Amino acid sequence: MSYKASFRVWRGDAEAGELEDYKVEVNEGEVVLDIIHRLQATQASDLAVRWNCKAGKCGSCSAEINGRPRLLCMTRMSTFTEEEVITVTPLRAFPVIRDLVTDVSFNYQKAREIPSFTPPPDLKPGDYRMQQVDVERSQEFRKCIECFLCQNTCHVVRDHEENKESFAGPRYLMRIAELEMHPLDVADRVGAAQEEHGLGMCNITKCCTEVCPEGIHITDNALIPMKERVADRKYDPIVWLGSKLFRRG
Repeated sequence: MSYKASFRVWRGDAEAGELEDYKVEVNEGEVVLDIIHRLQATQASDLAVRWNCKAGKCGSCSAEINGRPRLLCMTRMSTFTEEEVITVTPLRAFPVIRDLVTDVSFNYQKAREIPSFTPPPDLKPGDYRMQQVDVERSQEFRKCIECFLCQNTCHVVRDHEENKESFAGPRYLMRIAELEMHPLDVADRVGAAQEEHGLGMCNITKCCTEVCPEGIHITDNALIPMKERVADRKYDPIVWLGSKLFRRG
């Protein structure tokens, strides 16, 4: 069974733009990305949208649907009523290139600023040994598909352009937490998280967790544990002394 849905889609570029209204056919079982593709095929052939897998695993089709950061391919049309106007806009935290496509290069810049896995210098790759429980602890973070919805919804990034230079955002603070929890990593992730990547700017509102399409508990399992380690190092005298006497590596 099909019907005509009312869509408002942002059209424009870095200079200017506006919402345009469309009536688009919707069929049973479709997702918002299907409707955007039909809109391209029938009414707006020059509409720009980024997508790849259409299976919720590449993270490409991030946008805002009725003001909420979501994946176009994972948002079913059945979640809306037939009378509802569905507004699709680009991610607000990043510069618009054209229509629904934004410049997310900020995120790749932040990724490059984080030192990679750093094992002890005397440990050969074939000698890596870890307990399964240690592997499981950070495995959750590896589900990240880098859709950057968490980066987009974080108000530290979204509402304060001036913070981008000194704040890595939840996705990359989570990456630091993953490395810090790795039993064979000897880099000082705690100090770097606070001093170089802006962990202190995060006020744990959990907005990043709420929009994660993979259901990663970013706040509870990554950001809060990192904040606790920073607090221990700064204010717990025993931990502070231990960090001086028994430095990792």
